[in-house]
Amino acid sequence: MVLERDFYLLPAQAVARGLLGKKLIRQINNQTICGYILETEAYDGERDEACHARNGKTERNKVMYGPGGYAYIYFTYGMHWMLNCVAGESGYPAAVLIRSIKPVMGLDYIRERRHPIPQEHWTNGPAKLTKALDITGELNGVDLCSKSGGLFIEEGVTITDGQVHTTARIGIQYAPEPWKSKKWRFVTEIMSGVEG
Repeated sequence: MVLERDFYLLPAQAVARGLLGKKLIRQINNQTICGYILETEAYDGERDEACHARNGKTERNKVMYGPGGYAYIYFTYGMHWMLNCVAGESGYPAAVLIRSIKPVMGLDYIRERRHPIPQEHWTNGPAKLTKALDITGELNGVDLCSKSGGLFIEEGVTITDGQVHTTARIGIQYAPEPWKSKKWRFVTEIMSGVEG
């Protein structure tokens, strides 16, 4: 079942925690690629000095100012796409970066795109997973609550609090404290025995 809008209207930290164990699904070229979400990061509004909205609304981040449940996909370092889910109510710019998934369906498709990289490194990073699933800026603004856009998130497996650990977010050395140290990165271990 596709996650409904209400799920994404929660604060970014709750959405980031809640996404662990959910299934990220990409449909492309008559194929379905699916993976369980293992790692996320929350970015929480203009006050958050690590957030893209820290300097206000721009052409790049305008999707963040809409309601939760839409894809915010941006280009970084001149080479990588990053997939985020907009979180919270319309007008409040928050998002959750999806950093890692465990792929369970469409492995042949991913293998072709990630060859010769070993399977354990196919999707264990935010730029790696967008390459593996062919997620680009063309999907920016896609409604994740609908299957029509070819990118959506479904219910998955339950991840208990004991299976989650939190850390500071990665790659935000530019952010001042307390934002640099906020434990808004949520991680669960690879789930053994999980099938698509």
